[in-house]
Amino acid sequence: MLTSGDTPSKPESVIDASEKTVFMKSEPIDEGSTEVRGYDFDAGIHYDDLLRHSLTTGFQATNLALAIDVVNGMINARRDSTNCHEALSFFEYPYFRREKTGCTIFLGYTSNMISSGVRETIRYLVQHDLVDCIVTSAGGVEEDLMKCLSPTFVGDFFLDGKELRSKGINRIGNLLVPNDNYCKLENWILPILDQMLKEQNERDINWTPSRLIARLGQEMNHCESVCFWAWRNKIPIFCPALTDGSLGDMLYFHSYKTPGLRVDLVEDIRLLNDTAVHSVKSGMVLLGAGVIKHHICNANLMRNGADFTVFINTAQEFDGSDAGARPDEA
Repeated sequence: MLTSGDTPSKPESVIDASEKTVFMKSEPIDEGSTEVRGYDFDAGIHYDDLLRHSLTTGFQATNLALAIDVVNGMINARRDSTNCHEALSFFEYPYFRREKTGCTIFLGYTSNMISSGVRETIRYLVQHDLVDCIVTSAGGVEEDLMKCLSPTFVGDFFLDGKELRSKGINRIGNLLVPNDNYCKLENWILPILDQMLKEQNERDINWTPSRLIARLGQEMNHCESVCFWAWRNKIPIFCPALTDGSLGDMLYFHSYKTPGLRVDLVEDIRLLNDTAVHSVKSGMVLLGAGVIKHHICNANLMRNGADFTVFINTAQEFDGSDAGARPDEA
């Protein structure tokens, strides 16, 4: 019987069992395993070392470092032209030919990448001919061109959409795009569409999304434009959902004002798939998901998969979407 101040005793066997559970003896970690260690800023700021230490930092920093290693693998393979036989040393497109490399790098990005300051990074890659083939959405084209005419501004995620709309301002996340920007783009692009229709009728030109985008890049002739540098460096930009955006609105209105312009999707899917099929090796860098991810993955399926792959997105695989699919599924 317990008296005041006494505490009940527990069987020693239960305590022993709990202790063994909590302080379970570890099995040896595999030999050669990497120790978690971040960058030591006492050593000064050396960016190469800082990035290299991402590999041992853990969490998504480690995944970033692994992605960097994969991209470096693409770049090294791209420089190796050993298997670029003379008969197949070029990719042939209806409006240009592009020299083949040891690894064809496919870059895909969604429109928000161009809406944001990531556009300048993408422009750098294209300007310096570091990628071979691009797939993007309609916004990835129109917002690149639009920024050459008028700027986009930083706002706030929580600005009221109804109030902004009453002021003629569009919100993309925490970015603000005045509606006048779209009007300027339309005024710039409609005469070009008129000229393209004339060339279609007089010279029997078969316009495709990629050929249309190359023409717009040529006409823009602006050193900050991704589309301009893609045209200059003969890098095709494929856009399977060209009408899904402001460009689609402009094509719609143009079809009433000056009907007859045709844009051929079938020729483009053949060109994209042939680019993958005839690549020596291929690498995919996909910023975002949706149509751009599926389009590039499907093209590489024609060659039984890519040799290198980096996916960067916020999707996950548990809803069955292609957006969240891992490389072995997508």
